[in-house]
Amino acid sequence: MSTSQTSQSSSVTKITTDDFGVTSDGKKVIRYTLTNSSGANIKIINLGAAITEINVPDKDGKLGDVTLGFDTLKEYEDNACYMGALNGRFANRIAGGQFTLDGKTIKLCINHQTNSLHGGKFGFDKKLWDGTDQNGSLVLRYVSPDGEENYPGELSVTVTYSFDDDNTMTIDYKATTTKPTPVNLSNHAFYNLAGHGAGHIRDHIVMIKATHYLPVDDVYIPTGEIRPVAGTDYDLTSPVCLGDRLDKVRGGQGFDTNFCLDNNGKHEMIMRVDHPPSGRYLEVSTDEPGITFYTSNVMADMKGKGGATYCRFCAFVIEANHHPDSVNKPHFPSTILRPGQVYTQTTSYNFGLL
Repeated sequence: MSTSQTSQSSSVTKITTDDFGVTSDGKKVIRYTLTNSSGANIKIINLGAAITEINVPDKDGKLGDVTLGFDTLKEYEDNACYMGALNGRFANRIAGGQFTLDGKTIKLCINHQTNSLHGGKFGFDKKLWDGTDQNGSLVLRYVSPDGEENYPGELSVTVTYSFDDDNTMTIDYKATTTKPTPVNLSNHAFYNLAGHGAGHIRDHIVMIKATHYLPVDDVYIPTGEIRPVAGTDYDLTSPVCLGDRLDKVRGGQGFDTNFCLDNNGKHEMIMRVDHPPSGRYLEVSTDEPGITFYTSNVMADMKGKGGATYCRFCAFVIEANHHPDSVNKPHFPSTILRPGQVYTQTTSYNFGLL
């Protein structure tokens, strides 16, 4: 892969680009590398706006890649686990693949069990985004046509990735629509602070500022109840070693849980993950009302980048989002965007040292 462009911003974040390959239908895919003044960097491809690498230092100053991924474009085209990708038009699940909006029933593609998941069969993770460098930030744009995956309205989406000298990756989302439509955007990167190929996350220590969570049925649709975490295995309000919880939650199935955040819609730190052996930590801040915390419960001997093998409980996902199936739960925060309104969402990921 050859570098085709380099740009430098006043904020000292440098963006370089190279060709990542050609899709099965003949379209060129670009990889963008955002590098800060210390040399730490993140890499993103414009297929699915997917994060492919996050290289940050450990306690010895050695850079390591802490997000899972693939070596080839073909694997990202197939990408059934949404590795690193942006999810939309509606991240997470919609029960039965349908909802009612302004008196009209909208039927979507059912692509996971009995539900619609992450925008349908050809969600935003499958789309080629237009990328530009804007003062050292990567701006990706996609226009979703009216009726795409049967969602109403033309949705114009802008997602901005930035990476600063504090090793903070920030994702800013913005969208407008021509018709009322649900919008729930998120990112589905898998993290392991020991390194993407380390093999397990049992030694990670997790804290989530959430006093409530959403119980789910057997296909992970929220029941509608908003339940306190106190006295349950979902209580992560104080730091907990994942090794003490993974085999307890849902009979050992691990976390695939939406937590209702205590941030009152303000952009603030809502989650921290520590990894003492490497000396790394991750702090997540968002203005979203919830996060879905997923611990790679069904990943089974998947081939990853650099010869790694990804297995069960080898990584965690932090999906900052509105609650799953909110289109069918009127008491959940609304995800309906109407013409004249602007959808915004900001989530930041600070990679630091203990």
